[in-house]
Amino acid sequence: MPEASTHAVHAAPTTFIRKYIFSLDHKTIGLQYYGLALVAVVAGMVLSWLMRIHLIAPNWPIPGLQLLSKVGAPGGVMTPEYYLSLMTMHGTLMVFFVLTNAPFAAFGNYILPIQIGAEDMAFPRFNMMSFWTTFAGFLVLISAFFVGDGPPLSGWTAYAPLSAVGGESGPGQAVGQTLWGLSIFIFCIGSLLGSLNFISTTLDLRTKGMTLARMPIVTWAWFITACISLLAFAVLLPACLLLVLDRVAGTSFFIPSGLNISDHLQNHQGGSPLLWQHLFWFFGHPEVYIAILPSIGIVSHILICNMRKNMLSHKVIIYCMMAIGFLSYMVWGHHMFLSGMNPFSALVFSFPTLMITIPATIMTLIWLGSLYGSNLRINSASLFCLGFISMFVSGGVSGFFLAQPTIDIYLHATYFVVGHFHMVMGVAAIMGVFAATYFWFPKMFGRMMNETLGKWHFFLTLIGTYAIFMPFHYLGLAGNVRRYSAFTDDFLVPLVPVHKFITYAALFTGAAQLIFIVNLIYSRFKGPKAPENPWECTSLEWSTPSSPPPFNNFGGQHPVVHHDPYQYGVKSSTGDYLMQTSPERAGETP
Repeated sequence: MPEASTHAVHAAPTTFIRKYIFSLDHKTIGLQYYGLALVAVVAGMVLSWLMRIHLIAPNWPIPGLQLLSKVGAPGGVMTPEYYLSLMTMHGTLMVFFVLTNAPFAAFGNYILPIQIGAEDMAFPRFNMMSFWTTFAGFLVLISAFFVGDGPPLSGWTAYAPLSAVGGESGPGQAVGQTLWGLSIFIFCIGSLLGSLNFISTTLDLRTKGMTLARMPIVTWAWFITACISLLAFAVLLPACLLLVLDRVAGTSFFIPSGLNISDHLQNHQGGSPLLWQHLFWFFGHPEVYIAILPSIGIVSHILICNMRKNMLSHKVIIYCMMAIGFLSYMVWGHHMFLSGMNPFSALVFSFPTLMITIPATIMTLIWLGSLYGSNLRINSASLFCLGFISMFVSGGVSGFFLAQPTIDIYLHATYFVVGHFHMVMGVAAIMGVFAATYFWFPKMFGRMMNETLGKWHFFLTLIGTYAIFMPFHYLGLAGNVRRYSAFTDDFLVPLVPVHKFITYAALFTGAAQLIFIVNLIYSRFKGPKAPENPWECTSLEWSTPSSPPPFNNFGGQHPVVHHDPYQYGVKSSTGDYLMQTSPERAGETP
């Protein structure tokens, strides 16, 4: 393997704009992605609060909501159509601008180059472009709140033909839906640029001695995620372009002939609404793993450090992540069991859907087996790792039901599916983000976060998220259809108390996140100064000359790697661990 290349080297910034705004430094860009994800998650959480309040009190005027939309919320009372608009924006913000940005783009940008001994990403200008393209996509999406009759109501999946025919299909389906398509199109460009950068950096810029086998699990997770993203977003990008063309250029990619909307025959022919579903879900299911694989790597890396011993087999975890990445492209049809799919095709997609649970189960057993008998250090980061495993298992178990076409036909359009993907994809991934924040905050800012506040944050969040999303499964089994904005049908009225409980839990859990925000901001400026290696971790990011690392990460001296990344529980001059850069051999007398 060649020594680390220097083609990523660039001059240190000399102006404020180049250092903090249009920065080429991967660390600054990582923080920019993190800040964007933080803004997006707050916005998405507020939207979810508004939806939950409307569900338990559909006629209650929400103060100030009419300022956001006079048409969608006259007098502050949300209309059913505006409820669907908020649901669309909530899902889009959380899936694209939070779950894709935070665990992958934010922490991957900041930590991956340092973990492989590189001075920066392979293409720093592409890296800068990837963030600002993503930010532009975010602004385009948010602008849908302030144009025409508001945001689209087609859901974050934007199913055609509802999303393809224009304003006749409902409120927000004119300019708002076009902005949605353009936003995701722009987001895909940014993600493709970022994925190419991650792959090139990992393959080309590893320092001397850093073989692929010596990369930490989390580096592998970011690398595998980049490979998945490269293909997934390459499919969604043209799909969004075709959707926008159907809307503004008179094409008929997703609109069939003979479609009649509001007594008006659409001037389209030859298109297929199912084509959009195939293209979207060919992206959509790998997107689940784009969100969850970085957190799998983060959790594995942090747990090993806090257990002070290796996993039963960290290489098997890497192989399992590879298997999940490969199989993620084989299962998109299980989102389409209700689309009129041939029963044989449904069986074909059901089989790999069950198969993909095998590597996930193996990883879970490795985590639990490794934790058994270990003297785990209890801190905020390790607690959120345990919370991730709990959510990953609890949410994943319900996936077995949805993999069966006959069961999924009953459950697919219900809250059961909502509970499933929120737990296994949403909350679990965010648990990984919280773990990463508490773990790498000392490296990123040179200060420690408050551990007492961190533990309160963990326990309140864990209790709150279970109180929100576990009852969703009960609602689904009871036949509660998702996307309903009010429960007036006789069989749904008895479920209203459950929705009230969920709403109170959602408000409680959202309020608990204020602990994290306060801890994050206060610790950034007033937290105690962090030791050089506060967690006694072995990977390269903890061998930089300072925290935060200098502009070129290692002060111009390329590190040399002598060990695999997890030398814990060994006798050495540093105690029970050996840094990857240490030439000392395990067991040598200090």
